[in-house]
Amino acid sequence: MKEKIGLYPGSFDPITNGHLDIICRASKIVDTLIIGVAINENKKHLFDMNERTKLINEQLLINKSKLSNTKVLTFNELLMSFAEKLKASIIIRGLRAVSDFDYEFQMTGMNARLNSDIETVFLMASEKHQFISSRFVKEICLLKGDVKSFVPPEVHNKLKEKLNKN
Repeated sequence: MKEKIGLYPGSFDPITNGHLDIICRASKIVDTLIIGVAINENKKHLFDMNERTKLINEQLLINKSKLSNTKVLTFNELLMSFAEKLKASIIIRGLRAVSDFDYEFQMTGMNARLNSDIETVFLMASEKHQFISSRFVKEICLLKGDVKSFVPPEVHNKLKEKLNKN
């Protein structure tokens, strides 16, 4: 039987508890889950590619017993081209709210036209994570708000360190 490879793409700037929830749940439905960290030169990131990848890898190591079938790779190409190179059969996408669905629905349609053999699977955010987004986490932290409940402790420390420098 063919190995089922899943790809969970995103910018993860930074990784949040919501991302980790999706990663944990997605890792149960595939043989291998690849967290694809997107390099997007048009986006202004707080954390550079190496920092984002390191933060994710730290969380995978901390949660190794649950996430032994996961790995992190970076990509700077069309998502479907990356998925094809990995021989992924599933793209994992997290949905927080109805507003996410419209964008994801359009992207899924385009991706299906590019390669109809790769399915997109949507995982609804758990109730306690539905409102968390990296953008909100950075904004709250920048304005000296408390984001401890939205990100892992290691990410919280890096956020504070990074934003206190700037």
